[in-house]
Amino acid sequence: MLMAHPAVLDNLVEEYATLVALHAEEGGPEVRARMDELARTLCTATGTADIDTALVAARHRLPGARPEDDSLLAA
Repeated sequence: MLMAHPAVLDNLVEEYATLVALHAEEGGPEVRARMDELARTLCTATGTADIDTALVAARHRLPGARPEDDSLLAA
């Protein structure tokens, strides 16, 4: 399986987390479409089938991640 570069994963996770924090899923169709696109990209990049699993998998591939830590990495 191809692996996304950690910098790419970091950007995807950060953008998705920002949109979730802003409750963008309640926004217009363009914003919801972007969230769907980010979710699909993260799932593809991590080889997972749902966004929650993709976020955990992506975070574990980021520099400084610990195997037991599935929380967001400190900025």
